[in-house]
Amino acid sequence: MKIVIPGGTGQVGTVLARAFHREGHEVIVWGRQAPKPAPWRVEPWNPSEIPEWGARLEGVDVLVNLAGRSVNCRYTPEHRREIMDSRVESVRALGRAIAELKNPPRVWLQASTATIYAHTYGAPHDETTGVIGGSEPDAPAGWRFSIEVASAWEKALDEVSAPATRKVKLRSAVVMTPDRSGIFDTLLGLVRHGFGGTSGDGRQYVSWIHEIDFVSAIHFLLQREDMNDIVNLSAPNPVPNKEFMAELRRAWGARIGLPATKWMLEVGAAIMGTETELVLKSRRVLPGRLLREGFQFAYPEWAGAARQLCERWRKENG
Repeated sequence: MKIVIPGGTGQVGTVLARAFHREGHEVIVWGRQAPKPAPWRVEPWNPSEIPEWGARLEGVDVLVNLAGRSVNCRYTPEHRREIMDSRVESVRALGRAIAELKNPPRVWLQASTATIYAHTYGAPHDETTGVIGGSEPDAPAGWRFSIEVASAWEKALDEVSAPATRKVKLRSAVVMTPDRSGIFDTLLGLVRHGFGGTSGDGRQYVSWIHEIDFVSAIHFLLQREDMNDIVNLSAPNPVPNKEFMAELRRAWGARIGLPATKWMLEVGAAIMGTETELVLKSRRVLPGRLLREGFQFAYPEWAGAARQLCERWRKENG
């Protein structure tokens, strides 16, 4: 297959490009930044310059759009505008380009996020019963921005007229991989230095998915031409933060992990230039459609996933 991944220079894009390339597919990653050396082709991409790249989608089998400014930042007015525009405008640009093609991609996998669901300690969210967030009485008003972004992202895809292209919205949980500079690497760094304890009150659920299951789920969706619209990509067993961090410490062999109170997280987030929402929002998401369609997870439980990821991290990083 010929696969194009706009915005694929980040962690998730690298996970997919690596897997597709290993299988012998033609992989082309598009990115705004200067391309880094990779075994697959990496090309510069500016969504506003459609004539420069639009024709390169002719005859492509799979389009996986991951384009969007990182949300790992402070939500200043400028950053909010960049986060929103980079997502919505990239979808619209791809839609305009596809409209001009004789042989458009047969499937468009569009990144979204499990953060779109409401903050909850109660019933989990799947694609059928899930509640979209933004009006939770116990959630900070600042968290609504993430919901607005995800909703606008998905709405932009809905507005694209592409009758020959199957469109799928990927509401992904955090993808866990031992690659450096990713979320697992960051969490493990805290554990390795004795700071990997409970965050806040520890009740907030963590939804996650092992990279092996993430890649397998993408393959599953490519093969199942009857699956479109919304699909949750998450392991079937989200766990509270307290348990999540305890299992990670156990997998690494760490005896202690200093906890971080809410005010400590606020200070740390300000220093690191990020938001506490990434840690404190309770995301309890289930992959309802994947389970109903018979998808088998290699790592359905966090304990087993954490052990495998720690083993790989040690092997790859010494």
